[in-house]
Amino acid sequence: MSEKHDLLLGKITSVFGIKGWVKVFSYTEPMENLLQYSHWVLTQQGEERTYKKLDGRRQGKGLVAKLQGIDTPEAAQLLAGAEIRISSETLPALPEGEFYWFQLQGLEVFNQEQKKLGKIDHLMETGANDVLVLKPCEGSIDQQERLVPYLVPSVVLDIDLEAGTMQVDWDADF
Repeated sequence: MSEKHDLLLGKITSVFGIKGWVKVFSYTEPMENLLQYSHWVLTQQGEERTYKKLDGRRQGKGLVAKLQGIDTPEAAQLLAGAEIRISSETLPALPEGEFYWFQLQGLEVFNQEQKKLGKIDHLMETGANDVLVLKPCEGSIDQQERLVPYLVPSVVLDIDLEAGTMQVDWDADF
């Protein structure tokens, strides 16, 4: 996968109908957000190919889409299993102080005593608030995985994407 097309938003699961439409599984929330992007980069077996999305809609519990140049069920079947990616550069800009989750992954997290608690591996939705999952990394105070609530500004005090760091108000013993 090239760095240019770095965000995985879904995958093509199978054929829909006889005119070359495909069934799509979306990783976006809500699922229909995937349909906002007019060009999809399909990654399959290490190869990338860009398709223009001509149409798309919710169908049952999932999505279906029509891609330019895919006009038969046989052509659509060849795309089954392909990952749908876009460039992070195509995402809408967020207001100051807001971040996409992918921007937070990989940040090194320090508490107020400048102890490195770990690196953000991923985030979880819990209903009440999102949670940062920190994995130990080089320079961490120990080898413990930590769960830190993503609460701005009470727990998350500062995020510096350029430096690759996050400052939190979190005790190292938690």
